[in-house]
Amino acid sequence: MTEKIDSIKTWLNDNQLDAAYISDFHTVAYLTGFESDPIERILALVVFAQAEPFIFAPALEVEAVKQAGWAHPVYGYQDHENGWALIAKHVHSHSSQATKWAVEENQLTLARANNLKTALQEVNFAKDLTPLIERLRLIKTPDEIAKMHQAGRDADKAFEYGFSALANGATELAVAAYLEYETKKSGIPGMSFETLVQFGAHAAQPHGNTGTTTLQSGDMALFDLGTIYEGYVSDATRTVAYQSVSDHQRDVYNVVLEAQLTAQEAVKPGMTAGELDKLARDVITKAGYGEYFIHRLGHGLGSSVHESIQIAQDHELVLEPGMAFSIEPGIYIPGDMGVRIEDSIVLTETGADSFTHLSKELRIID
Repeated sequence: MTEKIDSIKTWLNDNQLDAAYISDFHTVAYLTGFESDPIERILALVVFAQAEPFIFAPALEVEAVKQAGWAHPVYGYQDHENGWALIAKHVHSHSSQATKWAVEENQLTLARANNLKTALQEVNFAKDLTPLIERLRLIKTPDEIAKMHQAGRDADKAFEYGFSALANGATELAVAAYLEYETKKSGIPGMSFETLVQFGAHAAQPHGNTGTTTLQSGDMALFDLGTIYEGYVSDATRTVAYQSVSDHQRDVYNVVLEAQLTAQEAVKPGMTAGELDKLARDVITKAGYGEYFIHRLGHGLGSSVHESIQIAQDHELVLEPGMAFSIEPGIYIPGDMGVRIEDSIVLTETGADSFTHLSKELRIID
């Protein structure tokens, strides 16, 4: 935590900036260990180049900030108070010369930026902080990796709960509800995103929602899920067959599996993100299903389910040890079926170290 804040302070000094206003609650959690979505309320971390940082939070969160291990000042505000005026007051108490600021341009809304400028008056938003935050989050520490491994082990358990709920006539919603209930009942603290369960032709919509589609014998069932462990997430997908599988379904599944394994087994430092995407995409294209692989191969993850890495066609990002990202090829044939297989991995000096270990061989659930 201290090293991350110090990195921002060093960056501020190197760029001749006075302060950074950080309001993405994911970034606040990453930098401080305090996790909370303030919704419409104000939550901000203010880091100064030459003064002590502080957190500004709703009054009802102040004790939670302290309990999270934050060792610097935390200031609260109640709903009836003018939070922006209070932030300005605390800024001036920490630094009388904070005029040149960095902000997260992709997160700070225009309305909130105007409120901050009105309250501070002399403030100038001089630089975007987002690239620095993305760079800090790009390479995972051993502690972060250990937490993601635990989240992966928990995801493996969650899949098994979901598979056990498959039954004739069961809805996607019912299976997802059972999966999440049993996962939490087992002591796993929570899911990293809303569990996606899709049956049959519904799985041909890769960004569809878990709904009221019912399971029938011979359907493929797609599960996309993740769990959270001490602020770090997992993200994985498995597709299984229910009671029976046709030759066509088996063929599609095996092509996706070959694409996923090809990429996961070949990835290494020095490869570009585009080169890795191409390895999997070429397998699917060669098999005649290229038009049905309609998304990138993967994305970064860590303290959030989606971070800045994009494993996508023509992306020139050079992959480095410590980067964590998903490898998730899929084939989606409208009106017919969808298959996706996904592991999330951390890249080591020698290749992929997967967070999830549940078998990817085609499984038929009776």
